[in-house]
Amino acid sequence: MLEGANVLLGLLVLVVLVLILTNIRIISQGKAAVIERLGKYRSTWNAGIHIKIPFIDRVVRTMSLKEQVLDFPPQPVITKDNVTMMIDSVVFMKVFDPKMYTYGVENPMAGLQNLSATTLRSIIGDMELDQTLTSREVINGQMQKVLDEATDAWGIKVTRVEIKNIQPPKAIEEVMTKQMRAERERRQTVLEAQAHQEAVVSRAEGDKKAKILAAEAERDAQIALAEGKAKSIKLVYEAEANGVRQLNEANISDGVLKLKGIEALKDVADGRATKIFMPSDIASVVSSLGVAGEALGIGQAENIDKTPKPVKKAPKDPCISDETGKGGIEAAETTEAIREEMKNAVRKSNAVIRPEN
Repeated sequence: MLEGANVLLGLLVLVVLVLILTNIRIISQGKAAVIERLGKYRSTWNAGIHIKIPFIDRVVRTMSLKEQVLDFPPQPVITKDNVTMMIDSVVFMKVFDPKMYTYGVENPMAGLQNLSATTLRSIIGDMELDQTLTSREVINGQMQKVLDEATDAWGIKVTRVEIKNIQPPKAIEEVMTKQMRAERERRQTVLEAQAHQEAVVSRAEGDKKAKILAAEAERDAQIALAEGKAKSIKLVYEAEANGVRQLNEANISDGVLKLKGIEALKDVADGRATKIFMPSDIASVVSSLGVAGEALGIGQAENIDKTPKPVKKAPKDPCISDETGKGGIEAAETTEAIREEMKNAVRKSNAVIRPEN
């Protein structure tokens, strides 16, 4: 009798342990479980260890609280300009209220998919084809706003909506391809025309600047030549004035002046002159000096040399070329002639002053 009671007690303890062990639930991180007691919502279990009452408590649904990505199949939509195309979207969502997610809608995922399709058709129906292809951000924002407000009663938070692909009909794709090719050809033509225009303008500006610089260089060269000529003439006049001043200061005698006059006659009577003008007192001067016959070559019959007297050519200035102009050459010749006159003036001055010393 006692042994039977012990066996029964052992069986009862074993059954209790089995029931306790089988009713221990461990909820992982990022998940939640909805518990009903006698068919009525009791509580929501979050991450951790929990024990439910056997035959009274029941786990209705275990769900993930992490963000989920729902890739819905392509949906046929019609634009405002009656173009039918296929658009597939991606919805990012997460459960923020397990109780509402369990009791708010029978099938939350199917409801979210159908709601996404109808919202997409409604938004695309108010847009034309070109606007649809270039307004993805607008479509994403409007869909997220509508879906988020509609799924609040389901315990779902729509965090983001993205249009994955827009596939227009083949005929529309061909027309778009031709339009894109024509647009690119037009841009290429415009760019080539602009490049040609810029090249022509740049070349014209370069020619203009080159001509301006050449004209300025020619002007500066002429100015420099004129200034040099003016300075040369000024120096010659100053040298002649200095020579005359020195002659006045030297107090030259009449004999010296007469001697210089005879020397000048020798230069005049070089065998080339056809006429010689003699001063009135030349005879007395020549007789007093004893050099009349030698100076004038009296008694000698010499033929008159009528060939032109050679003119000393001015040396070529290395800084002057044919491009410099006629004025530069004349300035060089004038400068050389002035130099010769200065040399003669200095030579005469020295000859006049030397006897005085």
